[in-house]
Amino acid sequence: MPASDRGEGTALKQEVFLPEDYRPAEDEPFMNERQTEYFRRKLSAWKNELMADSRDTIEGLQEGTRNIPDIADRASEETDRALELRTRDRQRKLVAKINSALRRIDEGEYGYCEVTGEPISLRRLDARPIATMSLEAQERHERREKVHRDD
Repeated sequence: MPASDRGEGTALKQEVFLPEDYRPAEDEPFMNERQTEYFRRKLSAWKNELMADSRDTIEGLQEGTRNIPDIADRASEETDRALELRTRDRQRKLVAKINSALRRIDEGEYGYCEVTGEPISLRRLDARPIATMSLEAQERHERREKVHRDD
């Protein structure tokens, strides 16, 4: 159950020791300090990587603006740039989801399904740390979405 539902306030953050080889385990309390720190670090590293890629793209696009006389080469370069911009847009949306997950960690709500309130499996969170629904809730959601798309 999220900390906010348990009546717990957010305490002052203190450094949590996390061994280099730490992996969340099912036999420890769900979303204990070590698990939340593990996911905080995982999300932050992912965000930093995406932000660095984004900076590289912006620099590349600024440097890459040039006049290419051959029309086929110019079209190819424009296609590459458009693809790069779409990729960056997807990454921008991903950064927003990472920020949301980090906010849920700070609020003590991370790791709990937004639909059922039940814990999301550690394996799912490790594979997709921005997950907001348990696998079962996600599958129900996708089935409903598919039914509505088929109408």
